[in-house]
Amino acid sequence: MTENASAFIAKSTIKAADLEHRRKINFNIGKYNSVVPQGKKQFLDVDVVREKAKNLKWRAIEQLDKNLEMFEKKFLQKGGKVLWAMDTAEAQQQILAICREKNCRSIVKSKSMVTEEIHLNDFLGKKGIESVETDLGEYIQQLDGEPPYHIVTPAMHKSKEDVAKLFAEKLNTPPDLTPEELTQVARVKLRQKYMEAEVGITGANFIIADSGAIALTENEGNARLSCAWPKTHIAIVGIEKVIPSLSDLALFWPLLATYGTGQQITVYNSIISGPRQPGETDGPEEMYVILLDNGRTNLLKNPKTRESLYCIRCGACLNACPIYKNIGGHSYGTTYSGPIGSVITPHLAGMEEWRHLSFSSSLCGNCTEVCAVKINLHELLLENRYEAVEQGLPPWTERIAWKAWKQASLSRTLMNAGNRKMKNWMVNKVFKNWSRQHSELDFQQKTFNQMWQDDQGKD
Repeated sequence: MTENASAFIAKSTIKAADLEHRRKINFNIGKYNSVVPQGKKQFLDVDVVREKAKNLKWRAIEQLDKNLEMFEKKFLQKGGKVLWAMDTAEAQQQILAICREKNCRSIVKSKSMVTEEIHLNDFLGKKGIESVETDLGEYIQQLDGEPPYHIVTPAMHKSKEDVAKLFAEKLNTPPDLTPEELTQVARVKLRQKYMEAEVGITGANFIIADSGAIALTENEGNARLSCAWPKTHIAIVGIEKVIPSLSDLALFWPLLATYGTGQQITVYNSIISGPRQPGETDGPEEMYVILLDNGRTNLLKNPKTRESLYCIRCGACLNACPIYKNIGGHSYGTTYSGPIGSVITPHLAGMEEWRHLSFSSSLCGNCTEVCAVKINLHELLLENRYEAVEQGLPPWTERIAWKAWKQASLSRTLMNAGNRKMKNWMVNKVFKNWSRQHSELDFQQKTFNQMWQDDQGKD
């Protein structure tokens, strides 16, 4: 068992028994479940919309090279700069080089899972550059020294009392502040950071190929401030976020809002096509877009798992997953948790180290049922399991056990052989993994086949 798998089992075992954690998650996801049906009412037929979105993403990914080249050409024409990063180290160095060129001492950063993926805050901190999260949920997590718990809702596992206690410890505020008062405290702190920062960093919800622009969607306005106030704006985005046309946003923005937060549309939606142009009074003097691979082409080259690149990061599959709701986001030990994280992480970060995530599923199919773009997530989890076996990654004990099980299952004589005590001993004592997490199995004295024969013999 790998170190990551051992950590996953240890963390999930503890978290699954934490009833207070379960109460908070069920409360917050319950609020989400109550508003999503209201958001869906804006669509005449939500399944048709989801199917159309999937087809658009299929077209975008099948022509990914052409779409990215089109985006680059259009973006360069507007004075922007495009960098291509193969992996985490290259992306980190590109951002560091820009920051040093600008004599940057501090940056402000809006919510971005890609920057979490490349561990940007820690990296810049070690280089003497302060990186401040400006999304309220991310800011809370940064104060607490934790990574995001959820793709959309970074501090979902915290109650308002938890946040008030954290602010009291870190910011010396009164311990009984209301959520509104806590928000105002964060606002005052962060506004000062905006004025001090030389560089602003954002992600992007979509790369618009035919317009040479990126699209941002948010509810707080912090992304607008992060890209408009500092003199330099860096947007780092995974290459899979591309969509063919500006007109596609009319579908994707409402769909993302509904499945992400239950809204018809998020509060702030921005299309950014480059640095400040002549005659414009607002915006950065320079803008960079870093297009990140970091294992995404591993998914692209696999005809079956390529479908996972359609994901628009709405987080709906996490909210629906019974495993996620019991073990929490941090147990996964990855940037992307829940069903989508279990599908893509083994390909982004290595099947040998992360194959265990594809087994942390009930295969109930609820993730597929709620996916905004109809990704067959539960089937892709099975595909990952198949690939792990084909690569010979399971330990020899597991391979021998399954071979023995296969031989026994194919032989009625072997299935009928042995008494009840021997079978109980074999399953509960020799194959110990089942009884570690479940009650011991207790076989019948006779198999179904034997009972059937006895019953037929009575006639």
